[in-house]
Amino acid sequence: MSKNHTNRSGLLVAGNWILDQVKLIDKFPAEQSLVNILHEYTSNGGSAYNILMDLTKLEAPFRLEAVGLVGNDFNGIRIVDHCREAGIDVRQLQMIPDIPTSYTIVTSVKQTGKRTFFHHRGANSLLDMDHFDFRISNAKIFHLGYLLLLDRLDEIQPNGRTKASFVLENAKKEGFLTSIDLVSEDSDRFTTIIPCALPYVDYLFLNEYEASQLSGVNLMEVTDPAEMDRRCQDVFKVIFRMGVSEWIIIHHPDGVWASHRDGRQLFQPSLQLPQEKVIGANGAGDALAAGVLLGIHEGWNMEACLDLGVCAAAASLSHVTCSDGMLPHTDCLALSKVYGYREKKSRIGWES
Repeated sequence: MSKNHTNRSGLLVAGNWILDQVKLIDKFPAEQSLVNILHEYTSNGGSAYNILMDLTKLEAPFRLEAVGLVGNDFNGIRIVDHCREAGIDVRQLQMIPDIPTSYTIVTSVKQTGKRTFFHHRGANSLLDMDHFDFRISNAKIFHLGYLLLLDRLDEIQPNGRTKASFVLENAKKEGFLTSIDLVSEDSDRFTTIIPCALPYVDYLFLNEYEASQLSGVNLMEVTDPAEMDRRCQDVFKVIFRMGVSEWIIIHHPDGVWASHRDGRQLFQPSLQLPQEKVIGANGAGDALAAGVLLGIHEGWNMEACLDLGVCAAAASLSHVTCSDGMLPHTDCLALSKVYGYREKKSRIGWES
């Protein structure tokens, strides 16, 4: 296989394969109280599963390949069959015995779209370095997510590096562009597990909470746009020192802040969706990443990639599950004409 990513095509996506059991509820309960389940759904969940399903619905014009572990159970069979039906290469999506497929019970409040997760780590916890064979793929981009939710790959080795960092290094050596996403874990593990992987990462996706935890710069509950811009610039400085090669992309309900190592900085506002169109936020971050990765693969400039990203996220918000609201990428982009953006794309101190 070629070591030059310009001669490659497709996305190889690895990481979490989860069945989401989504409960749409009327309000979030206090302890020992009762709420009503309004609707129930079972759908794809986890970075790898969500991004690949999003890309199929975006009608990505390139090959899609899966890497990961599921249990040899009903849920595992369901996931593998779903991927095959969608045209995804499942050669490296393995079924293993004696451990259940990972699942998450997701409660989504109808009025706000806010989500709470009850997760069983299951088969994903066993994904390890020997489950990756980069030699049999000629994909252009390798995406891995979620770090902090892949127990074996998050293990710190005696040399201070995680197994995930070696997986990403091996992907780079084989000629892949690399991309990662994190999980919003409430812990102090961000600064011990993530930095050693970043020298082998071209594109880093974060939400505002993860960016705050990794950088030590608080982006939470910032209401002034100019202050948010300034703090994002501080975040970029800190994280680029950790080694990201190309772009850091921070997504937030208001929009996306992105910075390249060469100093380019962009702000892309999200779409101005009416509240009644926001059904559930589950999977919106993965939808944004899928849109951006589609654009990167196709050689679009980052402005166009971010535009598709926020439009894909808006489409995802229209359904309580992760991917059932997703549309072909041309239809996603058309949503901006229907709803418009929250604000102008350009801001003082940021390129438009």
